[in-house]
Amino acid sequence: LPLGRSLFATMAACAEAGLTHVVLRELDEPLEHRAKLAELLAGLGLNVIAAHTPLPAAEGLHLPASASCSRCHSVLHRGRSCHSPAEVATAAAEGFDYAMLSPYALTESKPGYGPPLGPAAFCDLPLPTYALGGITPDNAAAAVAAGAHGVAVMGAVMRAEEPAEVVRDLLAALGTTAVAS
Repeated sequence: LPLGRSLFATMAACAEAGLTHVVLRELDEPLEHRAKLAELLAGLGLNVIAAHTPLPAAEGLHLPASASCSRCHSVLHRGRSCHSPAEVATAAAEGFDYAMLSPYALTESKPGYGPPLGPAAFCDLPLPTYALGGITPDNAAAAVAAGAHGVAVMGAVMRAEEPAEVVRDLLAALGTTAVAS
């Protein structure tokens, strides 16, 4: 987020624009602060998915590519970050409910990260997989048309002067009324 912009205010505006799910990372914050933020975001009507560590107000847990699901069996929605279709297949075999596959395209958030996987990586995946990395209103529909279950967006929303407008643009591009960030 740009200096001076509140994460909570940004998420509130995005929720009002149609955002439905948020993966709460903020891993540099103490656990009790993350738990309180998860509670506040859930109070906005957002479905909160905690990154790395379960949180009481979160309905899901999203783990890094190398993490196992051994500690998340009681969690409603379990996801894993993946960087190849083979990693998505492994996540499916290990009992994850969804995956985020990245990077779909070049991304400003992680310059030099890649190479981009592109649309072909999203064909015939064994579990719902969201395109992440370099997703914008200009390429979101192409990712879904290629086989992505949906899109996950961070940089395009968080760096925007008007984050809620980007959420609305993503929804319009996808022809839907809900988007995850």
